[in-house]
Amino acid sequence: MTRKLITGVISVTLLTACTMHNNPLLTESPLPYGAPQFDKIENRHYLPAFEQAFSEGKKEIDAIVNNPDAPTFSNTIEALEYAGGAVNKVENIFYNLLEADATDELQDIAEKVSPMETEFSMYVTLNDKLFERIKAVYSQRDTLNLAPDQAKLLENTYKMFERRGANLSPDDKKLYSEYEEKLSLLTLQFQKNQLASTNNFQMLLTTEQELAGLPGYVRDMAAQAAADKGQEGWLFNLSAPSYSGFMKFSDRRDLREKLYRAYNRRAFGDEWDNTEVIRQIVDLRYKEAALLGYKDYADYKTELRMIKNGDAVWKFIEELRAPAMPKAKEEVAQLNRYAKSIGFEGDRIQPWDFSYYAEKQRMAKYDMSDEELKPYFRLEDCIDAIFSLAHTLYGISFKPANLPVYHPDVKVYEVTDTDGTFLALFYADFFPRDTKRSGAWMTEFRGAKIENGVEQRPFISLVTNFTKPTPDTPSLITHDEFTTMLHEFGHSLHGILGKGRYPSMTGTNVDHDFVELPSQIMENWAYEKEYLSTFARHYQTGDPLPDSLITKIKASKNYLSAYYHMRQLQFGILDMSYHTRTAPIEGEVIKFEKEALKSTDVMPSVPECMISTSFSHIFSGGYAAGYYSYKWSEVLAADGFSLFEEKGIFDRETAAKFRHLLEQGGSVDPAVLYRDFRGHDPEPAALLKQLEIID
Repeated sequence: MTRKLITGVISVTLLTACTMHNNPLLTESPLPYGAPQFDKIENRHYLPAFEQAFSEGKKEIDAIVNNPDAPTFSNTIEALEYAGGAVNKVENIFYNLLEADATDELQDIAEKVSPMETEFSMYVTLNDKLFERIKAVYSQRDTLNLAPDQAKLLENTYKMFERRGANLSPDDKKLYSEYEEKLSLLTLQFQKNQLASTNNFQMLLTTEQELAGLPGYVRDMAAQAAADKGQEGWLFNLSAPSYSGFMKFSDRRDLREKLYRAYNRRAFGDEWDNTEVIRQIVDLRYKEAALLGYKDYADYKTELRMIKNGDAVWKFIEELRAPAMPKAKEEVAQLNRYAKSIGFEGDRIQPWDFSYYAEKQRMAKYDMSDEELKPYFRLEDCIDAIFSLAHTLYGISFKPANLPVYHPDVKVYEVTDTDGTFLALFYADFFPRDTKRSGAWMTEFRGAKIENGVEQRPFISLVTNFTKPTPDTPSLITHDEFTTMLHEFGHSLHGILGKGRYPSMTGTNVDHDFVELPSQIMENWAYEKEYLSTFARHYQTGDPLPDSLITKIKASKNYLSAYYHMRQLQFGILDMSYHTRTAPIEGEVIKFEKEALKSTDVMPSVPECMISTSFSHIFSGGYAAGYYSYKWSEVLAADGFSLFEEKGIFDRETAAKFRHLLEQGGSVDPAVLYRDFRGHDPEPAALLKQLEIID
């Protein structure tokens, strides 16, 4: 039974307008490799599919529980691992589309499915007879002569049940189930509120004066956004390309402030206010952790991660914060001095000034702008470049596949190994739309496994929000966006190359604070001349990216590095502040946030703005008490990439060692995997040195 199966709720009688025989979510796909039938899936299929899948899942659990034979690893642990296949199939499609193409109808379905999932989860994890069989096998673990991945699966299974309340009293199990159901609905509500609030804002500009300072590509993007809405002028919204482009280049300080306040007040003080949702989520998470015997939610979440406990997280954060704070303050002070030197008249620049003056100072120091670089990063060329890098390092190949997709913007590719063996399907969804949440991410429509001797290969998805092409200009992305693309492609490679028989331990199913290593390490290639020179060419002239610009890209890598480092630590500190609480939040949530972040403030705090109400990573995205893992993985990646730097960034021997790490998924302890690859344990100093915070 995979991790994704343990998400959810109950038996509710639903109208089954679709039978199992004609529901494309339940029948075997006739497409190559069993690819999802996106051209046939309709919203009306989801509720009947979930109902049928949960029913099948319960029957599979009952078969394990009622097996008259004595509990064994095979008839209990392995049987449980493979149970719920139909649930996983429906969930993987539904929830990924809920992130990438969330219509109102899909969101309504999610609210109906949530209690069903919670009940089903409880049916499994609070099943006394099932747990008795698991305990019986676990008690014999030292005499079973299991293979390493089998031993780890047994340990994982027992701990999962223990951590999901299997050892609780009947009354406490009921209470735990209630907490889980409420949390499931609240996290969905948080996500729904954030998306609605984000989409509610738009800033339509109609005069040239309002566009002062904006480069052509930002104007073109805004003009296209307005045209898409049937409006005249230039439309800016809170999607990443629109927001960041305006904040970086607009000469209109009043409009920058307007946009900043809108972005940093999402789902706060409007009809989609998330503050009460946050209060309830934090309180319920603590109550759940306390019920299970943990000091706080952070200790509960980190127990099975590399870092092991919340105190270690705080120690790690402080090891990275203390050396960086003085340099971050000096970087901001220097930016203030620069701003005043070119005409800023205030005492201190404000947050809505930061990107604007940072870009101008960067231009002054390195004489390099996004507008100058973007023509060399045509999206199609960048796609070819990441595929080529994967081929150079790992010998794998990508070719377009003629298969159905869930949106016209999506492209799908067949991935094969050096010998032509099929590895995965790769779905790429690059452009923003109202139904897609902001940001960038990798996910899967199907994971890898080997069941009954038959290997199932994964369907991987990479989703971003890059600038759409216009009638006159192809999609051109910034160097930062290309770096993001490499990041998410690193996750994708983790999924594509993953091997193993047990679905809960393949691909990206690893310790939460290990999962970002494959993505973080890939970002390093974005700054290497040897790589950039293989593909970065001007989309109009075909001229290669000049060596002078590549030198500047490399030189500017650590521009304001301490500031941005502190910004990430802010998110980690805020996350931990919420999840090390042992009592409800008293007073206003915004005051709690401001107090939590005092030790990291290097820019003026805006009293009316807050991060928390749109902090989807920790309130609806699975990173609760885990945001520190981005920095943890940066440490691993900085130390790990130094081996490529030593041996050569295209060195196949080093790549083969790293591929082995990627293939293992969660079947081996990550600390062991990392030591096998690098030869030693990582140190925080590796990252601080890479960022030039320390010598």
